[in-house]
Amino acid sequence: MPSTRPVPGDRLDRAKLLAARYKAAEARPYLASALYALTVVPSEQVRTMAVDRFWRCYVAPSFVDANGVEELAGVWIHEAAHLLRDHHGRADRLPAADQRDRLRVNIAQDCEINDDLVADGLRLPPGLMEPRLFGLPAGRLFEEYLRGVPESTDHPLDCGSGAHGVPAPWDLGEHGGSGTAGLGPVEAEALRRQTAQAIRAHKRSRGTVPGGWRRWAEQVLEPTVDWRKALTGAVREAVAWAGGAVDYTYRRPSRRTSTLGGRVVLPSLRRPLPRVAVVVDTSGSMGDDDLAAALAEISGVLREVGVGGNRVAVLACDADVQAVARVTSVDQVELAGGGGTDMTVGIHEALAAADPPNIVVVLTDGCTPWPAEPVSARLIAALIGEDPPAPPPWAETVRIPTAG
Repeated sequence: MPSTRPVPGDRLDRAKLLAARYKAAEARPYLASALYALTVVPSEQVRTMAVDRFWRCYVAPSFVDANGVEELAGVWIHEAAHLLRDHHGRADRLPAADQRDRLRVNIAQDCEINDDLVADGLRLPPGLMEPRLFGLPAGRLFEEYLRGVPESTDHPLDCGSGAHGVPAPWDLGEHGGSGTAGLGPVEAEALRRQTAQAIRAHKRSRGTVPGGWRRWAEQVLEPTVDWRKALTGAVREAVAWAGGAVDYTYRRPSRRTSTLGGRVVLPSLRRPLPRVAVVVDTSGSMGDDDLAAALAEISGVLREVGVGGNRVAVLACDADVQAVARVTSVDQVELAGGGGTDMTVGIHEALAAADPPNIVVVLTDGCTPWPAEPVSARLIAALIGEDPPAPPPWAETVRIPTAG
């Protein structure tokens, strides 16, 4: 068990804090291993309780004094949930702009956790963040909630770097000090699997595990492909491939021209900047919410790999191309359409542009004809839905589950 021995100047009411942890572990025994893995670190710098990615729990003595054992038990479970759900690891995979907005990320993460805790009947201190405060549905992941949290939100919230991933002033670092070594990533992952197995066993024997924890446990024990990571990898690889291509240009003559006395001008090699076209299926079978969400994800992926400005063209296409625009943000996209479906038309029009793309991303439910043979650009089929038809084998495929 991690050390909780007093430190000089420590005025933390440890008996009350540890009684709350015992109450949390007794009421939710499947979380006991995770709760007792947390190392207690008293800190006057935190407002409430916070965690770092090494499973240290920083606790404000005044917060313990101000709350009862039941409320503190709920906060114990809340902080452990940040680490069990790998919130800091998932935050590291967000687009750079979102990563910098620590507060919004933390609020979205709290929405993911607290709707489960409230439904489970846990008592929490006042002022907690819930999806309903932002008009959002329950039962979603924080990456989905993030889009609905306004940027102007003003709230002194900080669950620590173990949640939002941004180092906090009170963090002890990777190695910590005596009695505060924390857990490494391998130990943390083993603890997540152990907790997931405990949830599955508890559900089979008693059937009283909240839905959010059940879904989390199944994902840990039987993971599906992280489509955001897969899409990022596919686009990054295609960008690297396109950026590695070379061509000859006379705009900047080769440095070897001077050795020929000016009689002959030699071309130099250049590396073209990748151009991307996103063909969006706007036929009647596509839902607006899923389209907007997935298009926002693709926009974030393109920004992350350095593709932006006028190098991205978006084509709205059903049975014909309805709108074409070069965009710098997803808000500029016009999702016109609603008729039949033929993504081949959109792909061919994208490739017929004056500056044809190196990469074509097709966002569709898969119920469409495809080109009969490989096209001149790298083609990534981003398929929305639970069981979409497969594209041709020469296309790179990423499957995007629907939000529902």
